[in-house]
Amino acid sequence: MERESLWDHYMKKGMSRRSFVKGCIALTSLMGLSTDMVIKVVEAAEKTPLPVVVWIHGHECTGCDESFIRSGSPLASDLVLNEIALEYDHLLSAACGEPFEAHLDKTIQQYKGKYILAVEGATCTKDNGVYCMSGGHTFSHLLQKASAGAAAVVAYGSCAAYGGIQAAKPNPTGSSGISQFIGNAPLVKVPGCPPIPEVMTGVIMHIALFGSIPPLDNDGRPKQFYGNRIHDTCYRRPFFDAGMFAETFDDKGAKAGWCLYKLGCRGPETYNSCGNLRWFQGMSYPIQSGAPCIGCSNANFWDEDPLLTRMPEYGPLGNVDKIGAAAAGAMAVGVAAHAVVSVAQKNMKEAKELAEKKGE
Repeated sequence: MERESLWDHYMKKGMSRRSFVKGCIALTSLMGLSTDMVIKVVEAAEKTPLPVVVWIHGHECTGCDESFIRSGSPLASDLVLNEIALEYDHLLSAACGEPFEAHLDKTIQQYKGKYILAVEGATCTKDNGVYCMSGGHTFSHLLQKASAGAAAVVAYGSCAAYGGIQAAKPNPTGSSGISQFIGNAPLVKVPGCPPIPEVMTGVIMHIALFGSIPPLDNDGRPKQFYGNRIHDTCYRRPFFDAGMFAETFDDKGAKAGWCLYKLGCRGPETYNSCGNLRWFQGMSYPIQSGAPCIGCSNANFWDEDPLLTRMPEYGPLGNVDKIGAAAAGAMAVGVAAHAVVSVAQKNMKEAKELAEKKGE
């Protein structure tokens, strides 16, 4: 069967070329690409067939799917119905049972080497994986079967990427990330609990349009979405630099929007796009709502010190208690320097006026 491109789909619906280009511009932004890539996105959208996507679920809570269907740019409905060919998904598919599993096998064979495999949830390893079954087989079996013919694998969420809460100590089911079960298929990790919906969309569209995975960091995460720490993009950062911290959730600092570092914020060690993209179409994110970052896109974040417990140190600055003192000291030095300069400028002005007066 011949598959349509995004441009074919637009023409079939009677939409204008202008609408198509506007959609490509939006996709370019969504994928975290610079504006000089718009032409390449348009070219790819004109010729590249809509990608076939298989989405399987392991040990998880379906939170990643729930996040995905709340995507606002583009709407999840537009993505599923117009921009990808979603052939299998436990949550979003209407079919079920044996015919549904038969369709999965048919899809894997028909589009071998061409489909994108999205994986949500951890895989269980203890007792031969019996703690997570799908279609009468262990999830690890399904994962190996589906990944064998995939063009690329996307690990959606911290469970698929690292094991998630299922892998938290003492990890009774032996849950882990999926990397050890997918063979040589290219893997993109999209951690988060859950990931930001626009990040999920941006990654899969990059693979769909360009036929390759996006540039990755050392942990296998796409750089355009995991290249900055929450701390680097946080609007409360100036308060951190000034040594102004909320001490409790209801003190004057918290009410004034001061830094939440002392309340356990993991922003200085967490890489994600929460501060850039935010949630609910850019409306807010945890820190903006008054809750410190818990580092949900970090490996083993559930096994960190108790959540909402302050980190002992912050990188090169050492003990955070010294930051305020250092900021105050710097401010004092700045005020003193400003006073010296002001006095010197005043003396120069007076000397000049005196010289001019003597010249008269």
